[in-house]
Amino acid sequence: MNNARQELYDRIRESSKKEVILEEMVSLGFWNEADPAFQKAQGAIERTGELEREMRALHTELSRLENKEAMIRAIRKRNMAQAKERRAETKARRLAARKARAEKWRREKQRDILYLGDGHSQTLQDRESDAARLGRTGDLPVLHDAAQLASAMEISVGELRWLAFGRKVSKVAHYQRFYVPKKTGGLRLIAAPMPRLKEMQRWVLREILEKVPLHEAATGFRNGISIVDNARRHVGSDVVINMDLKDFFPTLSYRRVKGVYRKLGYSGQVATILAMLTTEPEMDRVEMDGTLYWVARGERRLPQGAPSSPALTNIACRRLDRRLAALAEEWGYRYSRYADDLTFSANGEAASRAGKILRGARFIVEQEGFVVHPDKTRVLRRGRRQEVTGIVVNDKLSVDRKTLRRFRATLHQVERHGPQGRTWGHSPDVIAALTGYATFVKMVDSERAEPFLAQLERIREKWGYEPPAWDPGPIREPSWQRYQPEPEPAESDIATEATAEAGGAAGSEAEARAPGEAESAENHKKPWWKFW
Repeated sequence: MNNARQELYDRIRESSKKEVILEEMVSLGFWNEADPAFQKAQGAIERTGELEREMRALHTELSRLENKEAMIRAIRKRNMAQAKERRAETKARRLAARKARAEKWRREKQRDILYLGDGHSQTLQDRESDAARLGRTGDLPVLHDAAQLASAMEISVGELRWLAFGRKVSKVAHYQRFYVPKKTGGLRLIAAPMPRLKEMQRWVLREILEKVPLHEAATGFRNGISIVDNARRHVGSDVVINMDLKDFFPTLSYRRVKGVYRKLGYSGQVATILAMLTTEPEMDRVEMDGTLYWVARGERRLPQGAPSSPALTNIACRRLDRRLAALAEEWGYRYSRYADDLTFSANGEAASRAGKILRGARFIVEQEGFVVHPDKTRVLRRGRRQEVTGIVVNDKLSVDRKTLRRFRATLHQVERHGPQGRTWGHSPDVIAALTGYATFVKMVDSERAEPFLAQLERIREKWGYEPPAWDPGPIREPSWQRYQPEPEPAESDIATEATAEAGGAAGSEAEARAPGEAESAENHKKPWWKFW
């Protein structure tokens, strides 16, 4: 009963009372639909119902308009609902786009290197090496991009990026820094690479740098060529001219090293990565809140201590050697270069042209971006001791007599009274230092060195000598760590990463010294060219 009444009320509410009564009269048989009077009455009642409904709608709208505050609230509510819906859609769309970008970036990082730090990423998009030039230069490996370079080195692209990335401030250092004494006084900073980076630098040296043909005048850091071979070219000369390049290793900056690789034929990306692997800026040690930081100071340069640095200097000096050799030939001189030591020699009438050689050499050296050390230029004529890289070359290869007499005296004192309180050079291990010098003498004159080596053997047996472990005296504690590959990120990690992305060598200052003094690892007087 209640349901029937409710249905009746609903019908009246949807139409009108008169329309419902008319429908009931027809359904109950009180009025025939074919009767003209019924049709007339039906039309009037339906029209009246339509007008009443329209009047009610207008009355409702009028009531709403009369209440401005209610209308404004309704509009605001509607707008807020629409805005909230749009924000949700925009947020979902942007999050999906960031996830896609983060996933794309993660995949690209696994197979490519797109950024290596400020100032070092401009040419990383260049991935086309000149295969023909690489073949002409020395049958060098053709590597177009980071993926091929990493594959050739048998490491991942991630580890290659980790080793080559340049940061202004870092908690991790790829180099161990320590000082060694200079022959002329003072200390020389040596930056020795950590094992993993050193392994990669040796790969660069073995697979690329050692294959590049050098000028015959370059005698330093070459297999099968020693300072003896360098000095032999100038034996018996009427005049010997020695010149020294100031700050040899630091002069070769990152830009020049990168230019070396580019000139060999490598793409911008490969050249940049190789240059980053083989250069390093000077670093300041800064401690803040108990945390150690390494802050880069100045631009990247060739580090003294990296196995790749010496070969890079020879390649960078190829044009310098060609020009200086041509200058020497023009004036009847012989020319050779051992690291940063330039030597010219001549006989006869050409010996009078030393001034022309000096002026021409200074001009060429400056044009090539180097500086002649003003205090280490010497013109040695016949009649006085002529030395080339520490070896006397007047009439034959020999060792300086004064130094040799002092060496004999030191050997005699050590044999009689023991090594305590005796010194040779800057080394705290006098026996190791003496052994090194004796080896150097053997390189120059093997017959003269035999008695010295035999005497040293007697000294070792008599005094029970055991070489101590070598301590280079580091200026810092090691702060390096092995590369850890990134784990596969979860979807939430990709979103987090995407949100974050959306928000944000100098050692050429001393004259070349006898390498025999550097034969022992314990010798702090080790020449800088022997650290490789």
